[in-house]
Amino acid sequence: MDFQTEIVRSIQLMFDQKIGRYKADKTYPSVVKGISRKGYVILDSAGSERTVKCCIPNVSLHVGQRVFVKEPMGDLRLIHICGVMEK
Repeated sequence: MDFQTEIVRSIQLMFDQKIGRYKADKTYPSVVKGISRKGYVILDSAGSERTVKCCIPNVSLHVGQRVFVKEPMGDLRLIHICGVMEK
């Protein structure tokens, strides 16, 4: 390998490691699959069903309704519904 290629690969490796540890809020669309006493059943970003709370006051959601879901700092334990999509 030549010197320039080695430098580029080293920079790429450092960049990939930094991005892999980066934690940020993720907001994405989902759908209400069901309703239980603990909250609303939605699909997370990986396609798994999760029971979450809705942080919008005085809102009643129904099955099949499209919503926005937020994962604060990439932590699935804190996932919640943060918005309702228009029809």
